[in-house]
Amino acid sequence: MSAIKDPLAFVRDNTRLQAPPHTPELVLHLADEVTPIWRLTEEELGALGLPPPFWAFAWAGGQGVARYVLDHPEVARGRRVLDFASGSGLCAIAALKAGAATALAVDIDPFCAAAIALNAAANDVMVEARIEYLLDAPPHSDIDLFLAGDIAYEKPLAGKVRAWLAKARRAGAEVIIGDPGRTYFDAEGLEPLAEYSVPTTRELEDLEVKRTGVLRLA
Repeated sequence: MSAIKDPLAFVRDNTRLQAPPHTPELVLHLADEVTPIWRLTEEELGALGLPPPFWAFAWAGGQGVARYVLDHPEVARGRRVLDFASGSGLCAIAALKAGAATALAVDIDPFCAAAIALNAAANDVMVEARIEYLLDAPPHSDIDLFLAGDIAYEKPLAGKVRAWLAKARRAGAEVIIGDPGRTYFDAEGLEPLAEYSVPTTRELEDLEVKRTGVLRLA
C-alpha cells in the first residue's frame, strides 16, 4: 500500500517525533520544514481534494492553549474535553496529561486521525479522533470543556466558529481559545487568562516569536 493510501505511513514518512518549543513535556510527529511537505500535499493529496497538512505543525495558538492547560490542570481535571480543529491533537493530549476524563479531537482532514493516533500513542494517552464538520450541528451536549487553538485565520470561518462556541458556552460548557494575533480574531466577550511568547518559524508565521493569548469565553 502506498503512503498516499496509508495515512499512518504518510505521517510517519514526512514527520519526525519532537517536542513543540512551548510544550517540551509533550512530543508530536511534526514536519521539520514547511515547504517540502506542503508541496507534497499540493501535488499528491491536493488531487484528492484534501486540505494542507495543518496537522504537521504545532501552531502558536494551540501551543498557547496546551501550555495553559498543562500549567492549570484544574481546568481539565475530570472533565470531558473537545479539541476543536485539532490538527495534531496537541490540545487534547495536553488535557489528558492534565487529568481530563476523556478527550475528543475533531478535525475535517482525514490525515488528522492518523496524526492524532500516532501522537496520542507517543504521549501514552488515549484520544478519540473524529473526522467531522461540526459547525452545522449544535455543539456536543456531553462536553464540559471546549478547546480551540487557532480559529481566526479566515474571516468567514472565524465568525462561524465563534458563534458555534458561544452556543456551547450558553449550554454550560467552558470554552478556552488561543489566538496568536490573527487579523480576524474578535476578543469581545472574552476573558484573558494568559499570554505567552511562543517560538515559531518565519516559514509559517510573520514573526519568529508570536505573542499568543489564551482567553475564556464569558
